[in-house]
Formats: sequence, C-alpha cells, structure tokens
Amino acid sequence: MPRPTKGARLGGSPAHERLILANLATQLFQHGRIKTTVAKARRLRPLAEKLITKAKRGDMHNRRQVLTVVKDKGVVHHLFTEIAPTFAERPGGYTRITKIGLRKGDAAPMAVIELVSEPLNQVRVGQTQAAARPAAAPKPAAEEATKAETEETKAEQAEATEAGTAQEPKASEEGAETNEAPATEAKKDDA
Repeated sequence: MPRPTKGARLGGSPAHERLILANLATQLFQHGRIKTTVAKARRLRPLAEKLITKAKRGDMHNRRQVLTVVKDKGVVHHLFTEIAPTFAERPGGYTRITKIGLRKGDAAPMAVIELVSEPLNQVRVGQTQAAARPAAAPKPAAEEATKAETEETKAEQAEATEAGTAQEPKASEEGAETNEAPATEAKKDDA
C-alpha cells in the first residue's frame, strides 16, 4: 500500500487529489509547460517523472500503466513517441519548477512546471574525480611555471634589498632623505 503524504490534500478526498494530479500530468504532457500553484507543481513532479520513465521503457505493460493515470490516448501516444525519446539519455530530472510570484486574487505562490528541453551535459553522473583528472593534466604544469616565476621574482627582490639597490626615493622629495642614502652606503663601504 502506498504511503500517504503528510499534510492537507489538494482536493477534498484522495480520489479528488488523484484526479487533479492526473489532469495536471495530462496538460503538462500535452503543452510542455503549465502554470499552477507551487504546492500542485511539487506534488505533480514525482508523478510526471515516473510516467516519463515508464514511457522510456516503451512496452505494452508500461503503456497500459500510464493509461490508468493519463486517460487521453492521444496524449499517451505523444508521450511515448515524441517526449520519451528526447529523454533517452537522461537518467532523471525531466521536469523543472520555476517560481513566478504570487497570484493576484489570493496571493497563492505560483510556479511554472515544464519539461526540460536542454540536452544533457556530457559529464556522466557516476564519473569519479580520478577519471576527470587526466583531462586537467596541463593545469598543474601551468601552475608550476607561475610558482617558479614568483619564486624568481622573490629571489630578485631579496638580492636587491641585500645589495642596497632598493627603490630610490622619489625625485620630488628633496632634502635629508636623498642625502642620507649615499652617506649610509659610504659608511657600509668603510666598514
């Protein structure tokens, strides 16, 4: 026996809720996207995903199971012949819910639930990080080159400060600062 969902039902009884969800699924498969409340969209998503998975299998048993929910034979035909082949490579996540704000009359949160039309990303779901590293092999070589460059610049700066060729004071600053710098160098030479 299926586990009932917690909270208030969408309709007055479980039968009414099943009818509401069946009609929403029918309209979703017929139009590709529908505008409804967030609560109904969230309840519709798992049902629609299960129906699409059954349509991907494509045999007579699954067609009859889908027909118990979606009563329109034309929509079921459209689901099995046109929608299911587009999701052949996708392991799940056939629908998308986008919130669109509040309804004007009663301020109910509204959403658009739609079938995902973008192609699946080329990265496989079960791919490990070790398998992804060979593609990123040139990156550590570039990092090593930048590390070597930064070490060289640090070494040059250290040599410059030891040799006393640090940055000279600006020419606009005249006076004691420019005169003192050569005097200190002369004292170092005497020692």
